[in-house]
Amino acid sequence: METRRIRLGELEVAYLTCGPEEGPLAVLLHGYPDTAWSWRHLAPVLADRGYRVVAPFLRGYAPTGLAPDGCYQSGALVADAVALRRALGDHRPALLVGHDWGAVTAYGAAVFAPDLWDRVVTLAVPPLPTLASVRDPGLVGKQLRASWYMGFQQLPWASEAVLDRLVARLWADWSPGYEADDDVALVRAALDSPGRRTAALSYYRAWLQPWHRSARYRREDRAVFGLPRHPLLYLYGADDGCVRPELSRLAASFCPSVEIPEAGHFLPVERPEAVAAAVTRFLDA
Repeated sequence: METRRIRLGELEVAYLTCGPEEGPLAVLLHGYPDTAWSWRHLAPVLADRGYRVVAPFLRGYAPTGLAPDGCYQSGALVADAVALRRALGDHRPALLVGHDWGAVTAYGAAVFAPDLWDRVVTLAVPPLPTLASVRDPGLVGKQLRASWYMGFQQLPWASEAVLDRLVARLWADWSPGYEADDDVALVRAALDSPGRRTAALSYYRAWLQPWHRSARYRREDRAVFGLPRHPLLYLYGADDGCVRPELSRLAASFCPSVEIPEAGHFLPVERPEAVAAAVTRFLDA
């Protein structure tokens, strides 16, 4: 995989790429606390199937630039994904894959600009209508306890100051048993300045604090709560410590879903063969 750069308006986006230049596009979006390198296993599999794989570093994550408009809301991520797809110049509908915040972005991009995409695969965050379907107070309580980090990350300065330690803890808590030292080092390198650490945390601050959101992305913000009309596959780990597996199982009411055993939240690097097998079966269906 090689690193390239492309300019989307005032934002310079860096991305990893592999596969034939003439192949149909596959756009792979990472989450938090993670980088585009989480696709290092799936990308070559897709390239071998003829896809031109593009895995961007999301806004704020080095070597992509900081947001020129200061916005890190989910709608801004959707706008970036749509702009990237259009800037790459291939008019064929593309495969869209997203993990964690990348999954939220994938839902929004597919709903907001449906003609750009062919199929959608998401990992570790179910379609957001799933959240509205929860009727079990016990499950709500379990998920709220698992989501403690979201409240902590609202604190300015304090959460930035301990982000290096927080990243290591989240990998350990969310993917128990996985040796994450290399991945944690990649995240720390992508968030190597105060501005970048604030950028990563601002994804969450914009989610919970409306004054961190711009009306410029209002339509894209709404799109993330929709359900794509495309063929959609959702994958999740049976041992996910971030999004409770009991919650992910409810996604089966909205789209085909596959539970990956012996995997936590970061399943693309924990169980790459199982993820690749599920994705290729979906593409062949």
